Amino acid sequence: MDSYLDLSLRPDPEFPESQLMNALYAKLHRALVAANTDTIAVCFPQFVGLKLGAVLRLIGPSASLANLMATSWLHGMRDHLQISAMQALPAQLQHRKWQRIQCKSSPERVRRRQMKRHDLSEAQARERVPDAAAATLKAPFLQIASSSTGQRFRLFLKVGPLQAQPETGSFNAYGLSQSATAPWF
Repeated sequence: MDSYLDLSLRPDPEFPESQLMNALYAKLHRALVAANTDTIAVCFPQFVGLKLGAVLRLIGPSASLANLMATSWLHGMRDHLQISAMQALPAQLQHRKWQRIQCKSSPERVRRRQMKRHDLSEAQARERVPDAAAATLKAPFLQIASSSTGQRFRLFLKVGPLQAQPETGSFNAYGLSQSATAPWF
């Protein structure tokens, strides 16, 4: 990783910031799938608490970022964005992991699985897995649609602590990693 660029959302009276960020991130996900790359990381430099902020930062090798930006993946979003020039990473920076986290939030889904795996009736499964078993996450998230099923879901993010040293690894089609850190500045 040697470069980055920022995609900053412009204020829009018709659309809330979260809706624009969800649309931008969904487009990025589709572009990363199409690019078949594992070298581009994302971070949200305005992240505070549960709010991701209005800036999506793309970080990676300059060639990978240039190839991504040469495609038309931002079609329909350019009016809502201010795109920075590609820049070299600062010399002094910290790192942090941006990971996807999931929880078993649907008791109904767990019940269906229990019924199938353990040959239970619906009543037995409901007894085993009450509605109170629903887990909830208190984490920042993006609302996006699955490109394979079309279903909307929340992509919850776990933001790791700041680290002085980077950890290497690859990034998935969401720009996240279970092992690698992204520069934070």
